Amino acid sequence: MKGKRPVLHMVRRAQISFGKIVLIHFVALLIALAVCAVVITVVTHVNPIGVYGALASGAVGNSRRFWVTIRETVTLLLIAVGLTPAFRMRFWNIGAEGQILMGGMLSAALMIYCGGKLPGLLLVAAMLLVSMLAGMIWGLIPAYFKAKYNTNETLFTLMLNYVAMQFVTFAICFWENPKGSNTVGTINPKTHYGWFPEIGGKSFSGRQFLFSCIIVLLVTLLMSFYLRRTKQGFEIAVVGSSANTARYAGIDVKRVILRTMALSGAVCGLAGAVLVGGSTHTLSTATANGRGFTAIIVAWMANFNPLFMVLISGLLMFMQQGAIQIASQYKLNQEFSDIITGIILFFLIGCEFFVRYKLEYRKEEA
Repeated sequence: MKGKRPVLHMVRRAQISFGKIVLIHFVALLIALAVCAVVITVVTHVNPIGVYGALASGAVGNSRRFWVTIRETVTLLLIAVGLTPAFRMRFWNIGAEGQILMGGMLSAALMIYCGGKLPGLLLVAAMLLVSMLAGMIWGLIPAYFKAKYNTNETLFTLMLNYVAMQFVTFAICFWENPKGSNTVGTINPKTHYGWFPEIGGKSFSGRQFLFSCIIVLLVTLLMSFYLRRTKQGFEIAVVGSSANTARYAGIDVKRVILRTMALSGAVCGLAGAVLVGGSTHTLSTATANGRGFTAIIVAWMANFNPLFMVLISGLLMFMQQGAIQIASQYKLNQEFSDIITGIILFFLIGCEFFVRYKLEYRKEEA
């Protein structure tokens, strides 16, 4: 006698609307917040409503905090957008940290050596270009070996992160300020040479960050168009689906790998200029600060959709900035704040299963 077949079974979705994706993530977020409330109550005996209020206050409690959250969001978004073409091609670029550092290092070099010698906007434009060039070269190195010798790009790009850190350490030896401090310090603090231009009046809290926001949003829109509406974007998708199929269709797979990683590295390198010129105004081995790895989560959770990455980046940075306020207001250590963020990430990543699959009832057989 045959056993009963399950009433429900999993079916891969052929397609899903953007609105349904947002709804699935919203439900996952609500469940995550409910679980966090239980954890907060059991572990700390603190009213979870108050903790969530502190979370919101830390992220957007005033104009300054709001724009800091926006600044961190667009930086993370830019890196995630940079990783997207490589990931769509199934080239696992884990080297965004190194590409950011190389772009930031050359931007800092221009600020130090060309500050005052080039007009302000020309200097900023040069920083943007050289940072993209540095990131492009750093991305082309593993791409060449992948295309030529089929090396493991995951290990290759990961190891290049540490090489980039050594380059930055070496550069800091020459740019120490003050001497012996082993740090660069704030670059051009009095003249602001190489600092991104401010947009808006003195009363506008976002005047320092608006220029970076414009750059990032422009890159995001262009990348979305490039991946979805151009022949090269189509070739990336075909190579990502099957390299053999791409070859059969007459696509030069090696050229696509080199071209795509050049683009990916260039955008990640651009993030180095955004950090050094538009945010920190300094350089260290911690300039990337793990953003290259966090951006991988953003890219995957957004299903490699640059526009959806705007929402994911904003949510993650909202949680991160709010967690700092929780730790200080309730005298909780940073680890507890990370636990709350981790629970939310767990549910948001887990809900990706329901984006790709759905439950269906089995029809009774005659």
